[in-house]
Amino acid sequence: MSIDHSGGEKGQEKMNAPAKAIKLAPSSEKMPEDPDMVPQDFEPDPQSVGSNDHKHILVIKLSAFGDFILSIRSFQAIRAHHPKADITLLTTAPYAALARTSGCFNSVWIDKRPRIYDIPALFKLRKDLHSGHFSRVYDLQRNDRSHLYYRLLPLNKPEWIGTIKGCSHYYKKPENGVYHIAVREKAQLELAGIKNIQLPDLSFIKAEIEELHLPRAYAMLVPGGAAHRPQKRWPVENYADLAHHLTHLGITPVIIGGSAEQAECDTIKGLCPAVRNLCRATSLEQIAVIARRSQFAIGNDTGPMHLISAAGCPTIVLFSAASDPNKISPIGPDVQIIQADDLQDLSLEEVTASLPAAQLD
Repeated sequence: MSIDHSGGEKGQEKMNAPAKAIKLAPSSEKMPEDPDMVPQDFEPDPQSVGSNDHKHILVIKLSAFGDFILSIRSFQAIRAHHPKADITLLTTAPYAALARTSGCFNSVWIDKRPRIYDIPALFKLRKDLHSGHFSRVYDLQRNDRSHLYYRLLPLNKPEWIGTIKGCSHYYKKPENGVYHIAVREKAQLELAGIKNIQLPDLSFIKAEIEELHLPRAYAMLVPGGAAHRPQKRWPVENYADLAHHLTHLGITPVIIGGSAEQAECDTIKGLCPAVRNLCRATSLEQIAVIARRSQFAIGNDTGPMHLISAAGCPTIVLFSAASDPNKISPIGPDVQIIQADDLQDLSLEEVTASLPAAQLD
């Protein structure tokens, strides 16, 4: 296994068996001048912060969970750039509560994603879009649905920062190279003069976790992932072996998961009774707070890992050949990527060799 700390040529090599670990900001090797994946002291750029030219702004970000977390830093940069504007977010129901507590938006609209043949629903959406009197739209979804919403706006279109040809601020996806979604979104916002884009600040997320009675020293395990993509999951037996390894280090393994991972979480608990199984027992907000206090986290390429890493927890994410970490890996102050063509072949030793030093005092 090779570990690349430099962001140089090794980081751009093809995957090699059995695994490779890259302890680096995702895609920083693609844009080495880009500071967006490392912690920075925020120093406002007077030329890019404090724009009062737009009173009503719309931001579009519908899904998915990992993508929404990746965009929080963009939300915060937009708010810093337009401190006095009335900013509305158009999103979907699962992310509305998080958006409302972020402090970035004055209003949060729920998009029910009407079908193209649902004419009454489309007319209602069109009426809502018109009523907003938006002078600028940040399209962070960048897909066919948000393009449909562009067409629903008045003929005198507002400024649109997105990927629609002919819009006022057209962002063309690079044709050469592989770029992380956060890097591409940063370049998109720069078209609108937003230049100070830092790591996401999730300090706005609050939750009570005392009821969970967590031990003093624990580490998070996230063994789940999309049910229809089992190739993105490290075997549960390996997670159980990892749990035993952690207990021998004096660290309690804490499992995080949803209903889709119930069987996997129960299996790990059965194989390692010392595990604290919090499957289906935590809210998104609680996961973020748990992550802040965790020694570190190890998990598959799945949505909660984006939240955990963004919360500041040292994070190790396991990737197979089924997805490209250069495009969509979690971001945060301390993220390691371990990638193997087939996660069935990724050994326990390769994972434990990358574990951060525990703080047990």
